[in-house]
Amino acid sequence: MFKTIAIVILTLALGGAGYFGFTQKSAYGNASKEVAELAEKIKAAEQKDEAAAEELKAAEDALPPLEAKVKELDAVKGALASGAVLKDLEALYAKEKKLSTEKQLGLAGIRMLTNGGKDPSTIEAFNKALEMTDWKGQQQVVCAAQKALAASGEKVKIMSECAADAPTGKDAKDSKDAKKDDGHGAKKDAHGKDSKGGKSEEKHVAHWDYEGEMGPEHWGKEFPTCGKGKSQSPLNIKGPFEKVRFAVVPEYKLGPLKILNNGHTIQVNVTPGSKIRIDGKAFDLLQFHFHRPSEEHINGKPSAMVIHFVHKNESGELAVLGVLLQEGNENPGIKTLWSYAPPKEGPEVTPENVAFNPTNLLPREMEFFHYDGSLTTPPCTEKVKFYILKSQVNISKEQVTQFPFKMNARPIQPLNDRKILTN
Repeated sequence: MFKTIAIVILTLALGGAGYFGFTQKSAYGNASKEVAELAEKIKAAEQKDEAAAEELKAAEDALPPLEAKVKELDAVKGALASGAVLKDLEALYAKEKKLSTEKQLGLAGIRMLTNGGKDPSTIEAFNKALEMTDWKGQQQVVCAAQKALAASGEKVKIMSECAADAPTGKDAKDSKDAKKDDGHGAKKDAHGKDSKGGKSEEKHVAHWDYEGEMGPEHWGKEFPTCGKGKSQSPLNIKGPFEKVRFAVVPEYKLGPLKILNNGHTIQVNVTPGSKIRIDGKAFDLLQFHFHRPSEEHINGKPSAMVIHFVHKNESGELAVLGVLLQEGNENPGIKTLWSYAPPKEGPEVTPENVAFNPTNLLPREMEFFHYDGSLTTPPCTEKVKFYILKSQVNISKEQVTQFPFKMNARPIQPLNDRKILTN
């Protein structure tokens, strides 16, 4: 009896001890897990502290140079505070018939330093600099003007090429990868800004386009002159015409082929030396590019395509020579260009030992229609002289379809009492 009771008690004791050991082991396991998690958190916090310390040190290192720049800026602003320099500069520039883009930007900068960014004359001067620039040919001017306007609180889209260190306030809206916008894109794009436009899934959102939300009917939202200008291009060319007695004489030369697809068109950049004389005045050829169909219409009808030869003189005035292309026989000059033209947007292509003379694309006769117009792409700057040749040049139907843009032509713009001249 006693033996039985002893066995029962011993069994209960062993079971209790086992249960106690099991519960203690579980508790120890949970505690170990919590300790490990806490250790990880401490380690992560220490790493964050180290990163924060490094950032703080970098900020401390950058502070003295920034303070020095602020002091320099304050000194410059103080030196100009009287306004005497600004008045002298404005008086000096008032004597010039037309300011260069760089001088216009400089005037805007002096106004900002003297009067501040909120001054209406400052904002007006920077906007005028943007209207005057050839957009891609003077990208530094574009970036400086856009950043200045954004810093002044103006709502302005900043090209992606400029946006890296631009103001980031709510009024400084970056354009999503504003492709070389701008205009026809490259370093020498004057009429330009005529540029990109091809459609592909790889293409980023364009700063402007030929259709959709960024199409011509919406350009005026971001580029006021496109919507409010009174001398816009292209035009429907029809009579009555007024006669002029001067001539347009091309003096184009053979040079290395430099061709690119800038996303809006196929463009050929021209090395210095080629020019055109308009009433005896020389204009340097910067580049030429293509539109499909022709932007200009003759008596309400477009041609298959048009070539725009973009020129600029020493005073910064732009002149565009337009050559209409009609469907017919194959064009040898265009055959050469198309064989090297990139099918997709990309950098300039310079094939070895390939030269081209723009004269190969001109008709024999140089009779023209002439009118005062604008860039046909944003920012639609006005006071651009257009000379559209009456004689058209052939291009085969196949060559038209080989052009990588199905449509890259701005719609016809109102004449607005302008006169169309002819020789």
